[in-house]
Parts: sequence; structure tokens; C-alpha cells
Amino acid sequence: MLSAVPVAALDPTDPDAGAVAHYGDPNREQRILDTEAGLVDRSHRSVLAVPGADRLGWLHSLTTQHLESLPPMTGSELLVLSPHGHVEHHAVLTDDGGTTWLDLEPGAGDGLLDFLNRMRFLMRVEPANVTDDWALLSIVGPQTDEALVTLGVGPLLPPDSVPVPEAKFATGTVPPRPTVRYSAARLPDLDGWARRMPFGADLLVPRAAVPDLVAAAGLPPAGIWAFEALRVAARRPRFGFETDHRTLPAEVGWTAAAVHLEKGCYRGQETIARVHHLGRPPRKLALLHLDGVTTDELPARHTPVELAGRAIGFVGTAVRHYELGMIALAVVKQNVAADAVLQVGPSTAAIDPS
Repeated sequence: MLSAVPVAALDPTDPDAGAVAHYGDPNREQRILDTEAGLVDRSHRSVLAVPGADRLGWLHSLTTQHLESLPPMTGSELLVLSPHGHVEHHAVLTDDGGTTWLDLEPGAGDGLLDFLNRMRFLMRVEPANVTDDWALLSIVGPQTDEALVTLGVGPLLPPDSVPVPEAKFATGTVPPRPTVRYSAARLPDLDGWARRMPFGADLLVPRAAVPDLVAAAGLPPAGIWAFEALRVAARRPRFGFETDHRTLPAEVGWTAAAVHLEKGCYRGQETIARVHHLGRPPRKLALLHLDGVTTDELPARHTPVELAGRAIGFVGTAVRHYELGMIALAVVKQNVAADAVLQVGPSTAAIDPS
């Protein structure tokens, strides 16, 4: 019988404290997610619902994404920026034809909701934090389409992306649509939906329906440790982990997924345009391999990354990967050479060149 080990039992201060760390064998769970398909309970994520006739045009005007013509049952990603172009919020979204659903980091819902409420003015929108009522779970792995068929919604079309244009691109290069589109479909009998993602699929259902979803999917469970290990290996950034108060979207690769470079009139737009046309953001996302010789302990989030005794960045997420060993996503200065010998606490680190 599987024994769930909650993150809270290991570290109650962890942002993922509301999730299960593992079910007894983290490496086996990683292998399942990497080679087959498993189900990860990510219901500790915040969920906002934005119903109302003006919702898409309103979100279009406030965020980095092109949303005003988003078709029903389609998802994407968006950012809310500071006036200086720094990332303040990141959310994945799905519109079901009547409501736009935003899922974001655990505990981040109230902050984004407060911002949205201050921007409502006379718009016909009713944003609300519905985290207590709705749960997000994820199917992860190459057999995701087969799992979606079992649930009666698949297969769904894979993510559809617009290429990021070169600097100094001509007007009209980027089409008037979201830079990435995730196909979605309603879940029969569960009052929710499935959204195809690069790693698999997200499933949003009422919390009361989670046991029914788990039974219907029939997939082996995997903990958040396995999900995070594969996320790090795939170099997918996470808000609050691979970001700080100075993060620009281009530094962590969010331009492709969440920023429409020809959509104007949103906060921080000038910085986005300037950084893109200059072509070199101040920092970059890197995958580090940690030697694990001096210590086998993983470095804490935001541990400094040093070069010759000088801090040149920070660790976002460090994990134990079932094949790669100790690895970490880090944000480092743009001019750090790919072959630089770095130090993370007592561990020597090298940048993955691939």
C-alpha cells in the first residue's frame, strides 16, 4: 500500500507544504512520469475565477498576453509586470467560454486578486479566489494522450506556439493571438476541464470530485518531488523560485510563452521592448550540475551562486534527478561563460551546455 509523505511533515515552511512530497519511492515516481504517465496532485496551487462579459479584453489590457480574441476552451500563460517591467505575477489560464480560470503559485492568489480588483473600474468582471473549492491535478508523461482518452477528453492538440521574432522585427510579424495556445476540453461528469500542457495535462475539478477523478484516471500517483525534478531538468522556471524582485521575462525564458511583443498599452511594455531589441537581458536561466562530493544536501532556494568568490546569481530550485543526480535551476549573469567553474555553498557546480 502506498504511503503518502506530505511536504509539510518534512518542512512546514516549504511553499509546497500543501502537497505530497512522495509516495515512498521518489526515483520510481520520476521514472513513471518520464517514461509512462502518472498523476500529480497540485491542488495546493491558487485558483482564481474571472467571469463576466469583459473578462478577456480586460485581462488583455492588464497583462503581457494577447487575450481579446481567445477562443473558448483554450489556455495560455500571462504575466503582470511592474512599471519597470519586472515580473510581479505569473499565471496559467483557461477560458471555458464564460469564465477565465487562472492558476498560479500556492498562496499567490490573494495578491493577484487584489491587483485585479484595483483595476476593475466599470468593467463587467467578477474576479474571485476559488482555491477552497477547486483543485488542480496534473497528468505527466508521454502517455498523457492515452490517459486523456480514458477520461473521455483526449487526445487534445499539443501546445501551439508562435516563434519569438528576432530583434528589430517588422510590424505585423507577431500574429494577433496568444503566443502559446493550450487546447482544453470539458471533463465529462466531473464539472471541470482538462488542458494540454508541454509536460502532459492539467485537470481542474471541484475539490469534492477529486476522488472520482483519481479513480477515473487510474494512474499511479507521483509526488511533487518527482514533478519538480522533471521540471528542473526541462528548464521550466517557476515564479518565486527562479525569480526575484528584479526578474525580467526574457531572463527566464517567459517571452515565448507569456509575452506578446506587438501588444501595447500594458504596464512594463517599454522595458519588454527595450530588452528584446537589445537582445541581451542582464541575466539568464541555467541548469547546473552539482558535484555532490562535499555534501549530498541540496542547496536552499535563493542560495548564492559564486564565481571566484563573487556572487553572480542564485539557485532557484535544486533537486535529485533519477538519472542526472543533483541538479539545480539558477539565474546567473548573462556574461558567465558556459564552462565556468561555479560554487553553490560547499558544492562545485557546472553549467549544462545543452
